[in-house]
Amino acid sequence: MSSITATGRQYADSEKLAARARLNGKHTIAEMAWFPWVLQQLPLRLGDRVLDIGCGPGWFWQEMSDALPRNLDLVLADASAGMVSEAEERTRGLPVNSVTTRQADAMSMPFEDASFDVVLAMHMLYHVPDQAKAIAEMFRVLRPGGVLAVTTNGRENMRELYALTTVLGSPELDPSGVAFGFETAERLLGDQFGNVELRRYPSRLHVTDPEDVFMALTSYPPGDGADEQTLEAFRQRIDAAFEKGGGVLVSEKETGVFISTRPR
Repeated sequence: MSSITATGRQYADSEKLAARARLNGKHTIAEMAWFPWVLQQLPLRLGDRVLDIGCGPGWFWQEMSDALPRNLDLVLADASAGMVSEAEERTRGLPVNSVTTRQADAMSMPFEDASFDVVLAMHMLYHVPDQAKAIAEMFRVLRPGGVLAVTTNGRENMRELYALTTVLGSPELDPSGVAFGFETAERLLGDQFGNVELRRYPSRLHVTDPEDVFMALTSYPPGDGADEQTLEAFRQRIDAAFEKGGGVLVSEKETGVFISTRPR
């Protein structure tokens, strides 16, 4: 596994992830910001037990703290010990019934059968070697009638930006969308649950800072290991794209959430 989908050094902590989050957070044009939109898709009810598998540094729960039902029991799990540590720090004092953090492999989760009302997997299944096995685990830990929400990108996500990375030796498609895009998500979730619904997040990028593009697209291989000559060529390519756009780089986004329910 390579590029943005690689784990290990890429996700030991949130530093590299933050460069990509900054690009999307600063420059996305949408009627509603991403985190509030995702929360709106979750059928959270009073007293629910919720698992966020692949929780990362806990940004979602920290930002949405004021909008959460107050008596949730929340379990945050990630394969990276560094991410779990950050999530624990960020969600300390979250105004819910309880927050538990746990290092866990999505393909073999240390949770009992039928023990969660909602499972959330945000932009993480493209990191998993056996995605079908991880989805089967999510099915296993859900109670009958429980809901799984999986967010991911399509292959055409931010095509105009990823097209610039060919100078680095990357393909011009979103690597996360290639590894676990809309078609794969629909097929694997449908196979396991027998039902799946895609809800698309209507948005686009309107980037005004070339440095944000450079930092985001060199935060993962091969960009983060490129030599100075290659990086300079990449900067020139970015500058040319901004010049062509009159100081703005516009790119369509293709992202959304898949909702599946475990049959009763």
